[in-house]
Amino acid sequence: MLNVSEIAPNLVLQNDGIWRSAKHETVSYPEDGHQTYYQIEESSFWFKHRNACIAAAVGHYPPPSGGPIFDVGGGNGFVALGLIQAGFDTVLLEPGPIGALNGKQRGIPTVICAAAGTAGIRPSTLNAVGVFDVIEHIEDDLDFLRSLRALLKPGGRLYVTVPAYSALWSGEDISAGHFRRYTCESIGARIRQAGFKLDYSTYIFRPLPLPIFLLRALPYRLGLMRAPRGEQDLQKDHRPPTNTMAVLIDLVLRGEVANIKAGRPMSFGGSCLLVARAA
Repeated sequence: MLNVSEIAPNLVLQNDGIWRSAKHETVSYPEDGHQTYYQIEESSFWFKHRNACIAAAVGHYPPPSGGPIFDVGGGNGFVALGLIQAGFDTVLLEPGPIGALNGKQRGIPTVICAAAGTAGIRPSTLNAVGVFDVIEHIEDDLDFLRSLRALLKPGGRLYVTVPAYSALWSGEDISAGHFRRYTCESIGARIRQAGFKLDYSTYIFRPLPLPIFLLRALPYRLGLMRAPRGEQDLQKDHRPPTNTMAVLIDLVLRGEVANIKAGRPMSFGGSCLLVARAA
């Protein structure tokens, strides 16, 4: 059983069951982002498939000594809950009060409302850290990765997902608070620079680059900017338009999970997934 006060003595357990830090760190993320995505995560093919890919990667490359995994910047706890349901002890570390509360309401046993830099976690105390679509929100990504390396024990695992390809950059990235998109090579180089050894690197969401380019990136480049997208637009994005399309997407995506379980990399896709060890 994790003793939070031992690894982060500055955190205080509040009456709502959430550990909190007295310090606050501003994050490049939409103010209403957590509540908006909380409404769609359970029904989204994208969120569900990302969870399946992450669980497959963790299963193939498990944390040393069994965990726990600290889901840093874990939002509403959808990934943390998925990992717990897959059998991996997971802690939600989320700086946003709404996200942390949503995670607690989802039933995640250990929730910390703080950023990695303000939680006061002692160096070299963690077995594993996950940052799932977080690094693109950090302006100095190398410094952030180095700060995570400092928290991990030697040989501790790092699990990462980030959006792929600068060519797919659009207004969606700007409104989401992204600073960049990556290739597996570019994020892999950053991870190695930060003091990690790469174990696995792959693309996921193979069906998505072309529609993202045609429906988002190309209109953005042509200056055909739409008004900020609301929840209804996001609902459409996260649900296949027809049953036939849903079946086809499911067939392709199931193959991706099988590849990850076998440790086979894929050469293109809408996101990057990497696993590394603290050197």
